[in-house]
Amino acid sequence: MTEDTIGIGDLARRTGLPIRTIRFYCDEGLLETSRSAGGHRRFDTAAVERLVLVQRLRALGLGLRSIADVLTGERSLTDTVAEERAALDREFASLAWRRSALRAVEETPPPDRAARLDLLSAVGDGAAAHHTLVGLWRPMTTGPIPPDTAEMFLDISAPRPPAVPTPAQVLAYAELVLLAADRTLTACVRTSTLAHHEKIADLGALHNAVGEACQQAFPQVEAGAAPSPGKPLDQFVAAHATALRTPDTPGFRRALNRRTAPDRDPRMRRYWHLAAEVTGDPTSLAHLWLLDALDRSA
Repeated sequence: MTEDTIGIGDLARRTGLPIRTIRFYCDEGLLETSRSAGGHRRFDTAAVERLVLVQRLRALGLGLRSIADVLTGERSLTDTVAEERAALDREFASLAWRRSALRAVEETPPPDRAARLDLLSAVGDGAAAHHTLVGLWRPMTTGPIPPDTAEMFLDISAPRPPAVPTPAQVLAYAELVLLAADRTLTACVRTSTLAHHEKIADLGALHNAVGEACQQAFPQVEAGAAPSPGKPLDQFVAAHATALRTPDTPGFRRALNRRTAPDRDPRMRRYWHLAAEVTGDPTSLAHLWLLDALDRSA
């Protein structure tokens, strides 16, 4: 019996682990063991390689349950490591959010700290806050909308918190969440340009065409130019006219201007300015510029 097996002392010498640690792993089910006639633990020689793997996985911070799943083959090492990394990513994001939130309070003048604490405490962490934004815009993605278009729309409208946010981004995101919980803003969203989107045959094409119009408007937005008629506005209007299968006429522009009035609500403006601050993407600001250009020309 003992010729094919080794004792716990020999196993400890081969692996460099204390005997008490090996006993602990045995009790946790990580090592199979048998007993000699005298009642001593005996291990097959494969236990050395198994213990070395356990040591390596423990050094990576994996828990005993995860290690047991790898050893028994219930889960692959690749999947286990990927899940552990994802958990760390979530933990780091939470810590980064907290650190920036603390800095935001620290950098605030004492008389204003109470209001800032109220803002930040009402939001919590970034991950939970993101669900509030998604809840605001999710109804706009129902119906005959291609999944990739819906995903793109939510990425823009309900941006995720930055992985390593600045204090300013944390504050902007917190205000975004409070705005998203405002029923008045919700009413604006329900009557915005995206309302009755089921009438549009190809919503993805509309989003792409509007995005191209925003790209054309970027230089004027960055230069601080006042909203005005021109090629970007023409392309913006043409995108909606094409989507609704109607010609671009003065009457259509007036109708589109009325339809987009909720998008120019002060709360909506504030939302998109905050979103741009969080993401660093000026697309929403260019869209506001085009809406104002339409309003002035119509």
